[in-house]
Amino acid sequence: MSRRRRGILPAALAALAVIAAALLTPERAAEPPPFEGHPFTWGEDALFARLEREFDAAREAGCEARTAALDDGLEALDLAIDRVHDSGAADEEAALASLEARLFAVAPHFGACLDRVPELAARVARLRRVVKDRSLAWAPDDRAARDRLYRLLYGSRAALEELLLQMPDPSPLALLAGTDEPSETPSTTIRGVTLHSGDILVSRGGAPTSALIARGNDYPGNFSHVALLHVAEDGTPTVIESHIESGVGAFTAERYLEDTKLRIMVLRLRADLPAVRAAPDLPHRAASHALERARGGHIPYDFAMDDTDPSQLFCSEVASDAYRSQGVELWRGRSSLSGPGLTRWLAAVGVTHFETQSPSDLEHDPQVTVVAEWRGADTLFADHADNAVIDVLLEGAEAGDDIGYDYPRLPLARLAKAYSVVLNLFGEVGPIPEGMSATTGLRVEWLRARHGAIRAGLERRAEAYRATHGRRPPYWTLVRLAREARDELDRAAR
Repeated sequence: MSRRRRGILPAALAALAVIAAALLTPERAAEPPPFEGHPFTWGEDALFARLEREFDAAREAGCEARTAALDDGLEALDLAIDRVHDSGAADEEAALASLEARLFAVAPHFGACLDRVPELAARVARLRRVVKDRSLAWAPDDRAARDRLYRLLYGSRAALEELLLQMPDPSPLALLAGTDEPSETPSTTIRGVTLHSGDILVSRGGAPTSALIARGNDYPGNFSHVALLHVAEDGTPTVIESHIESGVGAFTAERYLEDTKLRIMVLRLRADLPAVRAAPDLPHRAASHALERARGGHIPYDFAMDDTDPSQLFCSEVASDAYRSQGVELWRGRSSLSGPGLTRWLAAVGVTHFETQSPSDLEHDPQVTVVAEWRGADTLFADHADNAVIDVLLEGAEAGDDIGYDYPRLPLARLAKAYSVVLNLFGEVGPIPEGMSATTGLRVEWLRARHGAIRAGLERRAEAYRATHGRRPPYWTLVRLAREARDELDRAAR
């Protein structure tokens, strides 16, 4: 063998070693910065257990026996809402506490008269408007005020939804009407609701990552995605949104509704905001700005969740960037993601900013009004089950569990990423989204598989619970059943 050939072999082996190392070395996840926030906790296990006992007692007693108690409870709830509406600063705290107590006091009585749940739904819609009106005067960075707002908005939705899940036919309440906030922008009708240009569509997807986005927050919520509606003068609706796979795009309303949506909430800028009074077409101008950007060139999805960088946009930024262009800053209360386990998991999937704009938190912004909310019976249970699994996974994260991935598949994932980069150059979508690393793609797959396995165990347990108790398990029981399903998987893996 010639010297030249003898020199080529070591060089080739060295090159192969370098390539192998490159294919097998995972990217390091960003180290989340220390953050001084802390997640909200209900700390009301005894209350929830009592509410469940009272609900079962009401079911046993029957509607006729509980009609008077239900009527009295609704009257007391109405008076509590009125008191919050009329309260001054001196007695506001007591009025809000009374409102929460009255809400949870009356809710179990509907176990006897599920056909009257629409009466509670009407009160929840009014409660939401009155509480948000009061919150206009609250400092957005006041933790106590934020807790009060969350307890009432999230708590009232949770109370209503526990009842919806027990109804034989909850379809009449698939649409919960809110406030038909006046608007002077072009309009269209979708699913029986008049929507206006500039309306914000907040929804919940069906993927495990959607549940992680909704629950991975200091104030765990029900929503994972934000889109902005543009309505042309001729009534043609266009939805502007940012997808993980393809970045910012403009889509028909039909295409928007084709994607899995476990729930959709419509938010609208208040008509009495000084900026809207001065320029009633402001929401339409914001939507037009977003549409022009979406059609003007490629805007990648922002995995870092940096809401200060408009060159890349995650879903919430589509709305905030559009309204910022018109001088309106949405998300008065910024979202904080501060649990050490949560931030470690989010960093592992590419997040670098842990004070940002989470979809669920936009509902708490007093500048926007809830116009309507859609949810179906089956999708509502799917939403709750996905939430319970993610809550249990995040409990594990806080206890030290890491988000895993299938390391032996990393070389193939790297090749898939290289193929995706080539497709991205030609405006196509590859198997691994632009801005997502190969390792992150595998971590997302791990989350999907882990979530699916626990969810399957949860569904079996939920059906058994329903057969035994004659009703669906409430959310706190779903979480317990999800823990049992997780522990069973872990024992089988050992």
